[in-house]
Amino acid sequence: MIKGKFIDNLPKVYGIYTGGFLVFIILMAIAESMGMSKEAIGVFFVAFTVFIYALIGYLSRTLQLDAYYVAGRQVPTVFNGMATAADWMSGASFVAMAGGIYFKGYGYMALLVGWTGGYVLVASLLAPYLRKFGCYTVPDFIGTRYGGNVARVCAVVVLTVASFTYVTAQINATGTIASVALDIDFKYAVYIGLAGILICSMLGGMRAVTWTQVAQYIVLIIAYLLPVFWIGSKIGGNWFPHLMLADEVARISELEAQFGIIKNSPENMAMLKEATKVEPGEAKWVLSGITKAHSEVNTTPWKFISLAICMMAGTASLPHVMMRYFTTPSVKTARRSVGWSLFFIFLLYSSAPMLATLSKLSLMDPTLTTGIIGKSIAEVEALEWYKNWNQAKLMLVQDFNSNGTLELNEFFMGGKAVVLATPEIAGLPYVISGLVAAGGMAAAMSTADGLVLAIANALSHDLYYKIIDPKAETAKRLIVARALLVVIGFAAATIAAMGIKQILGSVIWAFDFAMSGLFFPLVLGVWWKRANAQGAIAGMVLGLLSGTAYLIWVMTCAEGAKCGFWDITNLTFGIVGATVSLIAMVVVSLMTKAPDAATQRMVDEVRIPSGRTILGKQH
Repeated sequence: MIKGKFIDNLPKVYGIYTGGFLVFIILMAIAESMGMSKEAIGVFFVAFTVFIYALIGYLSRTLQLDAYYVAGRQVPTVFNGMATAADWMSGASFVAMAGGIYFKGYGYMALLVGWTGGYVLVASLLAPYLRKFGCYTVPDFIGTRYGGNVARVCAVVVLTVASFTYVTAQINATGTIASVALDIDFKYAVYIGLAGILICSMLGGMRAVTWTQVAQYIVLIIAYLLPVFWIGSKIGGNWFPHLMLADEVARISELEAQFGIIKNSPENMAMLKEATKVEPGEAKWVLSGITKAHSEVNTTPWKFISLAICMMAGTASLPHVMMRYFTTPSVKTARRSVGWSLFFIFLLYSSAPMLATLSKLSLMDPTLTTGIIGKSIAEVEALEWYKNWNQAKLMLVQDFNSNGTLELNEFFMGGKAVVLATPEIAGLPYVISGLVAAGGMAAAMSTADGLVLAIANALSHDLYYKIIDPKAETAKRLIVARALLVVIGFAAATIAAMGIKQILGSVIWAFDFAMSGLFFPLVLGVWWKRANAQGAIAGMVLGLLSGTAYLIWVMTCAEGAKCGFWDITNLTFGIVGATVSLIAMVVVSLMTKAPDAATQRMVDEVRIPSGRTILGKQH
């Protein structure tokens, strides 16, 4: 029996939870050996874990503003690091990252460099100081630091654009996983994912989301690491498969040279269009060949570096990331929490390249029983795992040269399937596939929880309470916040149900949007006393508009036309937006009246690591 306060018993509570989850995995393995169907295993894994998250959400319900918005500011450092890692390791990280590296080459590791490096910016430039400020939301900081409702509204708009783009991709990921695990249509699966997200966050706000995210981190990290270590040992690796990465990449290069590549000609793409019922231009996003396909990301050092820069600045601008550090007891613990976040994130990020490599090797290496290249088309099409994923429209073989043998460029797999399908491809027990599905669901749900909450909290606190009805009572404010959660979640699910072709691309855009509108108003708000409201407004508005305009220009560019400049692509348009934002903010601030003495003293006080928070009891 656990006695005392919940906060004091967190190690014991989550230790019991972890042990219980491991027992559940063992029971599922026993059930599989006794003949339980794959469909039932998938349903049990997803249903059991979602039920646990919902239960935590229900038990964490609250009617207190501090608990709802910032978890009472009492989340211990290590557990906030775990919650932040779960919040961060989205469906894109879990489901799409390994797929991106698998298909687009190791240039996609620019994302890992940028996302990890972004936490250095968070720790050194923003998190401790925003915690000292004592705000509930990022627009709360912008509105109070610069003064006036216009700056606050601009921050809410940028937050909503970036976060909504991101959350739509996460709900898409939950739909993908639920549709495969539960064997239902994707259009309905996204709403099942949404229901789980809302149950976790609606009643308890940030308090419920925090304790749910800790539980989700435990599930997702077990689900990601177990297949990597199992497959690594199965193909003859050492006790730590990450150390094999260089050798396995070299082995893949040898196999590619050995098998050769059939060029995907216009005639082949026409065949692919007929097989997939999509236009060839869309097909490249839906299905990609097994071979190494270098993308625009890694064609030049600048494209690698520019993508990493965008991910770094975007990380330090995304409101749902900043919100996690508002929940710590002090400025000191906020800074330490960033360090723990990096450690827990590293456990997954260091494994994504290895999983992508192991997946490709499992399919290509003829010395492994799982290798399919060189086998007959009929033999591959008869494989149980291929039939399952082909039915889910995430795998396809196409005999381009009509020789009846599967060549290197004749096997196609959707990027979202790499992580989810690899355990089956590698011949692991299906219980591992069920575990991976549960892990992917946890990753997507945890991030979606944080994003939906960030949008709803900004709208309810910064628009409704601060501008529309400043005298609103606590109960009314919480009702508005919860109603907005439902509306925003349903809107995002409806768009996700239409089918996003590339989760990773949508997520990258969210970082660029956040970077374009919020990075410099946040950083200069802490580090430059001369920055004023007019400058911040100009920076947010012109930054977001210019970044968006550049994105539209590049995306609508006619084929063969010269669009864009400085080798900035649709994945790095945040560089344009942030540059315009910085110039506009500095120029306008210098051309207009400096902030008053009280505001400048407040900025000085924010940078002192001890003492009372700036806002104190203003909320």
